[in-house]
Amino acid sequence: MRHLLQFLYGPEQGDQTWHRLEKILQAFQEKHPHLQSLDIPFSERLTQRDNLLITYGDQVRTPDEPPLHTLYRFLKHHTGDVLRGVHILPFFPYSSDDGFSVIDYCKVNPELGTWEDIRRFRQDFKLMVDAVINHISRHSTWFEWFICGKPPYRDYFIVVDPDTDLSQVVRPRTTPLLTPVETVEGTRYVWTTFSPDQIDLNYHNPAVLLDIIRILLFYVSQGAEIIRLDAIAYLWKEIGTPCIHLPQTHAVVKLFRALFDRVAPSVLLITETNVPHAENVSYFGDGTDEAQMVYQFSLPPLVLHTFLEGDTTVLQQWVATLSTPSDETTFFNFLASHDGIGLRPAEGLLPPEAIDRLVRITYDRGGFVSYRSLPDGGRAPYELNITYYEALNDVRRTKESEDLQIARFIAAHAIMLSLEGVPGLYFHSLLGSLNWREGVGYTGHFRTINRQKFLRDMLEARLQTADSRERTIMERMKYLLRIRSRERAFHPNSRQRILAMPPELFGLLRIPEDPGQTVGCVTNVTSRTQRIPTSNLFPEPHRLQDLLTDTFFSPEDDIVLPPYATRWLKPVSS
Repeated sequence: MRHLLQFLYGPEQGDQTWHRLEKILQAFQEKHPHLQSLDIPFSERLTQRDNLLITYGDQVRTPDEPPLHTLYRFLKHHTGDVLRGVHILPFFPYSSDDGFSVIDYCKVNPELGTWEDIRRFRQDFKLMVDAVINHISRHSTWFEWFICGKPPYRDYFIVVDPDTDLSQVVRPRTTPLLTPVETVEGTRYVWTTFSPDQIDLNYHNPAVLLDIIRILLFYVSQGAEIIRLDAIAYLWKEIGTPCIHLPQTHAVVKLFRALFDRVAPSVLLITETNVPHAENVSYFGDGTDEAQMVYQFSLPPLVLHTFLEGDTTVLQQWVATLSTPSDETTFFNFLASHDGIGLRPAEGLLPPEAIDRLVRITYDRGGFVSYRSLPDGGRAPYELNITYYEALNDVRRTKESEDLQIARFIAAHAIMLSLEGVPGLYFHSLLGSLNWREGVGYTGHFRTINRQKFLRDMLEARLQTADSRERTIMERMKYLLRIRSRERAFHPNSRQRILAMPPELFGLLRIPEDPGQTVGCVTNVTSRTQRIPTSNLFPEPHRLQDLLTDTFFSPEDDIVLPPYATRWLKPVSS
């Protein structure tokens, strides 16, 4: 840690910062000694039973009850037997971006509940908490004190002369990079990567870093087992560089990892970097010194492309290249989240014409597309704003049956659930939600299309309707999770190997330490029935059991996959 601080701030200031950090860590250890003793091997911290639900704190509401309490009761009742973890999206007081413009890092939004409501989730679920530490709300006390020129906050934000050449800076948005604000010292231009309401913090000031560390430790003291580093790639700024993935940013992630390894070694870090794949996985570091998990951002656009084309070629080629640098790291696999379907992670994997087709289909199916600014003054599509169900299914203009659409949606998730890593499910993926275009009209923000909230009574009515889309999808998703949790082959560290398959089929083996527990996973990505011989999965003749249907196949049988069917096949004794 001392070495990292010297790298960030130079020998003298680095040593001074280290001595201040050492006191912070000692005080935390004295107050929470039990956390230091929870040094569980990584192979046991995350197993095939683990998964995470991504949800807003007020995703489900009941009148006269704190939403966090309602959410807990809803999840406990409907998913308590299959869901092991919950990522509650930012639950702090905020001013915009549905929580990602935080006003106070250490308070729970009183409209949602209290810290007691947050801690309640720890009784039944692993808890992931957002660290939105690249920026803070312009309505925060920190920024108000900056405007007033109050030490030390006058140096907590990045002030830049508007005539400075910032053309090299990589932009995730089309909004201006600098935002003018009136202060006691006159008009000052502050750095705003994401919006004028989200003011970037100045990590060149070690006091900022130490304050953020205090906040992260506070989250752990409140029960956080996984810390999600939001937008971490943009953390450190150096004018004259792209200001993304800088060595100093990686040094900060390494510092976080080192301090948690010391005071709370069971805590996991996950980095949220919506960027091309090679850049994304750089946050594993050497496999022991940065994040234990990274979001698998390339997966959503590649799976969508696969089902739209009925062709697994690109997806299989990409999965065949995947690896993690150590058994202490793994991927966080997901198809949908509170954000859109990122397109930057598809760069270099899908040709431009395929990305253009995704954009056209999104518009055709009632979605929106968000763009980012390019250094040459142009713009490029950044993400697709549409629910994953409607991205996969032409709900409003097709004559397809809903049964076929649901099968396609479940098949896409079956692929995600079969891959090496920990699966993540967005709340709306449990229901197969449709586009909420009315919400976009209310907020003016494209991402709202995928962020509808529910009254519990109305949602329960849908879930109690025998043939409703919501009930059908939730039951099938829970069934997949239940079967997955029983098989050691789906442990995050079990190896995976792509199988030679026709382009209509996605196939891979999941191979645990005991090869006798290997599972072959095959999914039909088309609306036509497909057949393959059992020898396509296992070269040696085996009798196979499909774990999902309890069907058995002899070595001489063909495996039949109806439209959008999935088989999880395991060798059994004759």
